[in-house]
Parts: sequence; C-alpha cells; structure tokens
Amino acid sequence: MAFKKDTVVGTMIFTLVLCLSCSFMITGTAEVLKERKLVKKRDELKRNVLLAADIDISGDKDFRAIFEQSVKPLLVELDSGAIDTEANVLDFDDRMAAINPQTSSKPKKDIAKIKTRANQARVFKVFDDKGELHAVVLPIYGKGLWSIIYGYVALKPDLNTIENVVFYEHGETPGIGDFLDDTAWTDKLKGKQLFDEKGQVSFKVVKGGAKAGDLHGVDAVSGATMTGRGVQRAMQFWFGVEGYQTFLHKLKASEV
Repeated sequence: MAFKKDTVVGTMIFTLVLCLSCSFMITGTAEVLKERKLVKKRDELKRNVLLAADIDISGDKDFRAIFEQSVKPLLVELDSGAIDTEANVLDFDDRMAAINPQTSSKPKKDIAKIKTRANQARVFKVFDDKGELHAVVLPIYGKGLWSIIYGYVALKPDLNTIENVVFYEHGETPGIGDFLDDTAWTDKLKGKQLFDEKGQVSFKVVKGGAKAGDLHGVDAVSGATMTGRGVQRAMQFWFGVEGYQTFLHKLKASEV
C-alpha cells in the first residue's frame, strides 16, 4: 500500500521517524564527544604527571608512549594505604569522588579548606630507563586566596625530597598569585624536604624569605601571602595523616 504523507497518519509517521533519526544522531554524537573528552583528559593527566616528574617531553617526543613505558598509575585507599588493583586509574574522577558522600569524608583537620576529601587518590610511580624508581607523583589541592589550587608533587625515591612541583589549575590574582605558573618560583621547591627528623610535615612558605640552608622553607612572594599560605597548607594536609602519609610509610617499607 502506498504511503500517503499528506494525511494525518502520514504526517505523524514522518514526524516520528524524523525524531527517532535525530535522537540517534544526537546520541551517537554525544558518545563520540564523550570519548574525545576522556582522551583529552587522559592526555592532560599524562603530561602533567611527566612534567611533575621532570621528564623531558619537549619537541616531538611522544608523551603518551613515554607515559606508557615509564609510569605505573595506582589508586590508593588513603586511610589504609592499600592499592585498589581492579580500578581504572586513568579514568577515576577524583573531583566527583570528593563530593560524593559515598566515596568521600570530611577531614578532621581541614587545614587545606577543601571541605571533603575523596577516600581514594591516584598516585603515579615513575621509573627511569633502567626500570628503577625515579619519582612518585602525588596530586594535591587546597584553597588559595580566590580559588582551589590544583597541582602535582613529585618526590624522589627517598619519599621526602621534592623532585619537582607543577600547578596546573587555579584562579588566583593575575600578576600576583599566578607566580604558581612560573618555574622561577616552583624550581625553588626542588630539593626541599617535606618531613623533619621526627617525620612531621615541615614544609613551609616563608614570608620575608627562607633562611639559607633551610631544608623545608621556600620564599614567599610579596603581595601573595594567602596564595603561598594555601600552597603550604595543601602540602601539610596531603602529606599528613589524612593524606598520603600511610601510603608513603607502606611504600617505604616496600609493602605496596
């Protein structure tokens, strides 16, 4: 029987087919865009981890291949220091985990002013060409003056000395608080130690400048006291008992 599109039924059928076709097209486009977004997010993660570990990815170097060869991602249970061996680490959404009541908790001492903390965190073991541990890269974040500051801290194999630090996202005051983007300042953190002889987190950003030979202090930036204080508090929180301390103790004892 011939299809009569000029009838009421014909119009309804045509409209239904058109709506279904558009729906399928939108769904397909959304899936493609979702995958592209995930790829971009993974790439940003890989680049930041390698930069934090002070790995050269300049020029035409394939940072994806370098990451694949050199980095072992881990998902850590912060309270126990245990490793979740079944997790898809690269696609773990740490920010969503931090605001989901089922996967987060409120810090007892919220010195970083983050309100809630995810129960799990991604960490990255970075190895050299000989297969020996080069650095352990750990994400940190905390409140600055205007924004939450996000970064990665790379520790040398002694799990105390800072290899490098990268801050990759913040909304601090342009021209003042954006010293976080300046390697002239972040390079000053290289070689500093997080913990003192008693194992206490002793890293600090010193207003007026750190004294010569200070293993734990780095110079503050004039006019950006609150931003520097935010970095200090974030470091003190994340390497304290509610952050990575349990994991680092286990790693040092070669239990993970």
